[in-house]
Amino acid sequence: MPGSLPLSVLLLEFSAPNGQTAALESVLRDSDCDVIREGNVSPRPGDESDAWLQTTMANHRASILLFSIGADALDSDSRFWRTLRHAPRDMPIIVAAHGIEPPQVRTLLASGVSDFVIPPFHAVDVLPRVWRVGARRDDGGPGMSAAQPDLRRFGLLGESPAFLAMLTKLPAIASCDVTVLIAGETGTGKELIARAIHYLSARKSRPFVPVDCAGIPSELAESELFGHERGAFTGAVTTTPGLAAAAKDGTIFLDDVDALPVGVQAKLLRFLQQKEYRPLGSVAIRKADVRVISATNAELDGRVQSAQFREDLFYRLNVLQLRLPPLRERPADIGLLARHFVAKYRAEFDRPAQTLATSAFEKLLLHRWPGNVRELENVIQAAVALCDGPVISGSDLHLGGRDEERPISFRQAKVEAVTEFERAYIERLLRANGGNISSAARAANKNRRAFWELMRKYRIGTQQFKNAGADAPEAVAHDSQRQRHVLARNRC
Repeated sequence: MPGSLPLSVLLLEFSAPNGQTAALESVLRDSDCDVIREGNVSPRPGDESDAWLQTTMANHRASILLFSIGADALDSDSRFWRTLRHAPRDMPIIVAAHGIEPPQVRTLLASGVSDFVIPPFHAVDVLPRVWRVGARRDDGGPGMSAAQPDLRRFGLLGESPAFLAMLTKLPAIASCDVTVLIAGETGTGKELIARAIHYLSARKSRPFVPVDCAGIPSELAESELFGHERGAFTGAVTTTPGLAAAAKDGTIFLDDVDALPVGVQAKLLRFLQQKEYRPLGSVAIRKADVRVISATNAELDGRVQSAQFREDLFYRLNVLQLRLPPLRERPADIGLLARHFVAKYRAEFDRPAQTLATSAFEKLLLHRWPGNVRELENVIQAAVALCDGPVISGSDLHLGGRDEERPISFRQAKVEAVTEFERAYIERLLRANGGNISSAARAANKNRRAFWELMRKYRIGTQQFKNAGADAPEAVAHDSQRQRHVLARNRC
């Protein structure tokens, strides 16, 4: 690598065409890389451990693995796949492949491969990839910023750009006591993010108190949050301090905050503004220095417009918003997470070594994951528990629904993804603009007719997005002002 110590590359050959591996070796040596070449290497017969690979790497002190393979190496039970499964997770891996197809590239990337190259091999193509993955390893591992290794202890795993961009913000967010709203679909890891913010902050030695707002009966919500005095209501036989008191000097995490009753929302607003509350049945005002992090999988601005959520509370909670990407927008992370969960539950269930077959990776990549990372974890947990052999195949993964059907092509999967995005985008704009097509079209930077054609394409009407009086000019202007206010708060 220019300006640093030479990289040590372990070049492993698996049924590569004559001359391919030699060409790679020549390119690397000409750039002063330290190359160790092993021809047609594989584990010893019957050896399913990774000891042979670890020994080879340790002997040569390799910092990058480079596999040189032919098309036959991609067979589901080939030596190449067995070796790849045994490679250390923090080791950058490049595959040089002859005769590879796009679906196979996708499977390789999902299996933990950092990058790939195809012949003819020239320095201008090979070396930038080698230097890039080498630099990533020097910075702490594949796809990591300097701060990310510390975040792994919170269960935050991923290498996709959208996920990494969000992770890089966490140390700065944790360093100041700003109120945070975490938005995202169910199962995307909102509580993990909240815990990371708390334990990276100055409050880390104080309590972190998670609250499932959707799981609290509406009549008990105020008592659960702010406590009650003995005799405050029927059944209140003792004085209870409440969760706000339990989180004193720490962090309270309000999951599904949109589920709070409107009356309790007013009490929460005062708590956010004044850091004070009054338990039910008490005349005394109490104070608690608590950081509030909330989460929702709903569109809160839509709840505000339908009077289901207080507008002033929304602004107080939404000082800084983090929006977590769904797993379907992080396909590069599916293989990484799957392998992590296999290792986790293999150890928990005391199972022998288990790996994921190529067919399993392909099936995981084709699934839409409506339940996101939580759904993926449950699928892998069940597979580890029920699989008898050392390899988890596609048939061992029970995804249910439409994903049990025949796999679709890449082109069809792309069409479905675009369709889903367009429909959701149009509905979101119409909801934000009270069903006003002209306002929604302007927000999308499209002319009204083109926007209307998209609505007709997806059979989307406006009535469901119109609130009482929302189509009046004054209401539309008020909605636009509200949206600008929210955007301004988000930029702070």
